[in-house]
Amino acid sequence: MMIDDWGKLLVKHGFIKKSALGKYRKNEQGTYDPTQGEISADDADMEVTEEVNIQAANEPGFAAYQKTGYPDPYKRYRLVVEASVSKVSIEETYYWLLNYMRQESSFPHVEKLTDVFSASEQSAFWGAAQSRMGIQQDRASQYFKGMSEMIKQLFQLVRELRVLDEKLEPRRKWGKVKAADVALKGEYTDLVENRGGQVQPGSIYHLAQQVGFTILPDLFFNTHVYSLDEIDKKVDALKFNKNVKQVLRRKLYAFVNWKLRTDKELENRRVFTLKYLRQHWNVIKMYMSWVKPYLRNIARMQMRQEHVESPDIISAFETSIIEIELLLHKPSKTAYHPTILATFRYRTRPEMSFHQDQYAHRGPIHFGRVEVTLRGYAWTKDHIKAYKNLKREEDMMLLGMVDDSVKAAMDALGEELEKYLWEAGEKEFEEKRRAEEAAKKKKKKSLDFALAGSMFEPFIAVFKGFGEIFSIFTPSFGGREAKLKGSPKDAQKSVAIELYAMFKNYKKAHGMLSW
Repeated sequence: MMIDDWGKLLVKHGFIKKSALGKYRKNEQGTYDPTQGEISADDADMEVTEEVNIQAANEPGFAAYQKTGYPDPYKRYRLVVEASVSKVSIEETYYWLLNYMRQESSFPHVEKLTDVFSASEQSAFWGAAQSRMGIQQDRASQYFKGMSEMIKQLFQLVRELRVLDEKLEPRRKWGKVKAADVALKGEYTDLVENRGGQVQPGSIYHLAQQVGFTILPDLFFNTHVYSLDEIDKKVDALKFNKNVKQVLRRKLYAFVNWKLRTDKELENRRVFTLKYLRQHWNVIKMYMSWVKPYLRNIARMQMRQEHVESPDIISAFETSIIEIELLLHKPSKTAYHPTILATFRYRTRPEMSFHQDQYAHRGPIHFGRVEVTLRGYAWTKDHIKAYKNLKREEDMMLLGMVDDSVKAAMDALGEELEKYLWEAGEKEFEEKRRAEEAAKKKKKKSLDFALAGSMFEPFIAVFKGFGEIFSIFTPSFGGREAKLKGSPKDAQKSVAIELYAMFKNYKKAHGMLSW
């Protein structure tokens, strides 16, 4: 990623300079949006370090300071270790520091945020990694194929439920609205009596063509009967000849009987389709949970382009680059926790060797160079969560493909899918609909309050004036800093001591010059 992209990510997740805080506001998702315009990378509270040669900095086009893409730390230490074949493996550096952080520095919470491996194209590691990644990709593609088929069926199920609801709507209002009775009788004459688009013998419209039965369609559509027991009473009250009434009686009985029996059939079919839709949705979610580990493995096994293009990797050499990042934090009595970001960047030459210990095992030993950077912060739980979200957004872009495909299908289906899944009993949509209903009620209350307030605005303004006068003599409370318990200074002092001890003791333990 470019430094500007890093800066925008930092701003988005709340790592903003104090001078630029007023330009951004926090949204419902917990990230920050600009009040005007777009996010500026210059507003990020980013670390700036002296990592280039001082002599090179005097040359035109070079700068003595450069941005690293990390939040600006309170304290920072950098350690560079290089090991040849005759010395100890540089893997020991990682495990020595990890154990020291856990045991000596007492950081109970250790989380691995980044673990990326890249190798040159001609190396043995590259071939082994590519063959393993191919297996993962084949499995993931199979799940994707199954998910695409199921998403297509999702559209068909929602459409079927929509058609069922259209058919059930007049049936549910039958007996309450006359138009519903007329609509159902039209459906009966079109679909039951006149199948295939042709007038069938014995149907209402066929009988209407005969002498003496012309009035039959008018009587059928205008005689509203809602139970089989009421048919005789309604028909006997009509002043028409017996033949017409007998046919009308027969047609009304057939219609009411058809309506009552098909009601149960359609309701049962809707319940079955609704349960099948929920089962279908759960299978899609199951496939999503199955495919994500494969995508995570693929993302971690893919070679980073910035590593491949780096001058540290030469295709003909047996070289590799490894990046590891750990986030460590410990509990605190205040809102600010001592936090360490430990980053390891390896440039190694792996060698395969046998280790005989009750069994033969062939594995790599890494020799080369490792750059360790230890950054100390005084972060709140919100800062820690925001940084983890930032790294997740950066490293796991591939996982978004699955969620985005399902999300695109949901957007295409609109609110109907959520409504049916909520009706089927899916808790995630049930909570969402409850939240939406609560938001609507709250909005309605606020509108009612605003209307009521506009009536009493002259009187409220008087009391507001008195409140402003008295506020001059009383101290103000609130604000973001007032809500947080304690000061960051204690956490900053603690993490600075831990980093110095860790840096000094590592050098002493490995025979390096220290003071």
